[in-house]
Amino acid sequence: MSSQQTIDQERAAWSWSAIETVNGKSEDFRRKYAGWVRSAPADVMTNGLGQTLAFMLAKGKGKDADSAPSLLYRHLSEWVCPKMGWGQASLLEKLIEPNSKSDVYRRATTEALAYLVWLKRFAEAVLPEVTDVGE
Repeated sequence: MSSQQTIDQERAAWSWSAIETVNGKSEDFRRKYAGWVRSAPADVMTNGLGQTLAFMLAKGKGKDADSAPSLLYRHLSEWVCPKMGWGQASLLEKLIEPNSKSDVYRRATTEALAYLVWLKRFAEAVLPEVTDVGE
């Protein structure tokens, strides 16, 4: 067996690390984050990745940088951008660049959804019962 991790193993490891970071915060924060993670995949499928990211940024606006939606946005950016060859960037900014093509948007969406599968499963396993996003 190869010592290299598969992309799915990498997603799992990054997701676990993200959830461990969240798990060190207050119970209220962990509930809110879990709610955001729980709803994110459906939001992406319904509204698109760009609109979902914009919603996260709007809900985190005016709050400390570590609000639940801001942290989830950061977790997604930190995973997806390097996988797309964008380095450490803001995911939404890269998606809305004038020269961005639809196939790039689709690849980023696919990668974000694959990462969210792991993030959601670990959140369900480790974090407290979820709180709705609207809170």
